[in-house]
Amino acid sequence: MIPSRLKARLKKDRPMTSITLRIPEDVVESLKAIAPHKGFSGYQALLKAYISEGLRRDEAVHAFGPAARLAEALKKRGVSAKLIEEAAQEAST
Repeated sequence: MIPSRLKARLKKDRPMTSITLRIPEDVVESLKAIAPHKGFSGYQALLKAYISEGLRRDEAVHAFGPAARLAEALKKRGVSAKLIEEAAQEAST
């Protein structure tokens, strides 16, 4: 089952926002050089792909991994979100 948050990401008409990001010039030049080799029309598309890839990887671990599924199961069984958060904080230190 695909979580609703991921289903929403598959939509083509999602709202977009513009941001300003300061990146070293040599990194931008590297992005421009690599983009066509990876099949991208420009460096901005490649940068978005890198961000998406890292985000999906981290979400798989933190938002949809075993700990997140356990937290959801505990919530369904009446354990408070506050108690789950406290336990997660304690376990991570």
